[in-house]
Amino acid sequence: MKIDWAALGSVFGVSLVVTVGLVALFTLGVMGLSRQERATAQGGSAGLAVTGAYACFAACAAAVAYGISLIVA
Repeated sequence: MKIDWAALGSVFGVSLVVTVGLVALFTLGVMGLSRQERATAQGGSAGLAVTGAYACFAACAAAVAYGISLIVA
């Protein structure tokens, strides 16, 4: 049995980068929603933060759906 270490390293590297990116994107979404709650508590509006948060969550969902489509296909 021969292991292609270069391919294994490549898969590991891409997986690590995509995972960190998705976690960061989801974190930005949560931060956007928390800014909206803070602004509402202070009597303001944070429409841009909410829009950005929903965009982050949509991008996360799209990345997960793409990953599932790669596995199923």
